[in-house]
Amino acid sequence: MNLSRYIASRLAGARSDSFTASVTKIAKFSVGLGIAIMIVSFAILEGFRHEIQSKIFSFGGHLQISKFDTNNSFEGYPMGTTTGLEKYGSIPGVAKLQPFARKTAIIKTDEEVLGVVLKGVDSTYDFRGMERNLTSGAVMEFSDSAASNQIMMSQLMADKLRLAVGDRVMFYFIQNPPRMRRFEVAGIFKTGLEEFDNVYVMGDLQQIRDLNQWPDTLVGGFEILLKDFNQIDTVANQVFDKMNYDLQLEKITDTYAQLFDWLELLKRNVIIFLILIMFVATFNMVSTLFIMILERTNMIGALKAMGATNGQIRSIFLHRGLRLTIEGLIGGNLLALFFCAVQDYFHLIPLDPENYYMETVPIYWSWKIWVGINALTLILTMISVMLPTLLISRISPVKSIKFD
Repeated sequence: MNLSRYIASRLAGARSDSFTASVTKIAKFSVGLGIAIMIVSFAILEGFRHEIQSKIFSFGGHLQISKFDTNNSFEGYPMGTTTGLEKYGSIPGVAKLQPFARKTAIIKTDEEVLGVVLKGVDSTYDFRGMERNLTSGAVMEFSDSAASNQIMMSQLMADKLRLAVGDRVMFYFIQNPPRMRRFEVAGIFKTGLEEFDNVYVMGDLQQIRDLNQWPDTLVGGFEILLKDFNQIDTVANQVFDKMNYDLQLEKITDTYAQLFDWLELLKRNVIIFLILIMFVATFNMVSTLFIMILERTNMIGALKAMGATNGQIRSIFLHRGLRLTIEGLIGGNLLALFFCAVQDYFHLIPLDPENYYMETVPIYWSWKIWVGINALTLILTMISVMLPTLLISRISPVKSIKFD
């Protein structure tokens, strides 16, 4: 039997009314509450990041290729669909290419007029993100024989124009000669991001081709979806190296820089907050072991008098600190699991959509983050508890036995 571990287990049976027992409970509570707050904080932070990124990606790919345009207009110049697309698809980080085109329009109803941008896509477009944003209706359908007259608009636009799913609405396109099209509202979405909800209407790419009198070989540009968004800079450089001189490349992190900067600022604040929590938890553990060592000075002196080495006695308190830390981690993980599960399933904590772009606090389940936080807390705590054990080597057996 390991003597140090045995004595440490006997120390765990201290009287519940002793001072050490009270301090031990505080230490376990501190570690448990700290780990719970850290896990919940990262779950909420990652929830915000994934929810907002999902909303942004539902309207555009990670990268966008288009004709170079000094006017920076919404519509831009057309580009061909058969001019070296295989160059981009062969890049390892690229998952998908999807064509698009944009055209400005005016929506007119009996009572309201609204300027919008019609974004045309085809059946290859990835609607998975858009489906999560739908409040009513369904994703627009496409036809092989003719351009679809279905569109998708935001809840904000639908409320302004007093439209619902199934209603027909007239679009006026300012060109020479002016043209008009009647579309049917197939779906209504809500992202909470004014950059999209106030501007874009989703429609069929073929409608824009017909309006601009483009052949089927022309599009407004291509959106590139990546296998891993974290590799956007690396893949962007590879795509840029393969681009023709008359094309331009735009990263979505640059297009909506204010949103990604906000997420980065939020992440930085959370990390600072978590460092403070980690410091408090480790400080409490160090204080607890200091008190335990002082209270067990007589025992330490007796063990030294019987031939125990400083390393063996230090191991006793390290085992005790490890046990306290693990008990705190278990309690904290259970508390965090309970909170995250309740919030994820019942959405009890609301948010102001105008400020946070969503109606409830989001939860993102990442077991890698959970394991990482637990491992980091355990390592830092065990490193910190080594500090008070250094006091053991300075305790004299003669003086400690008489210590009261």
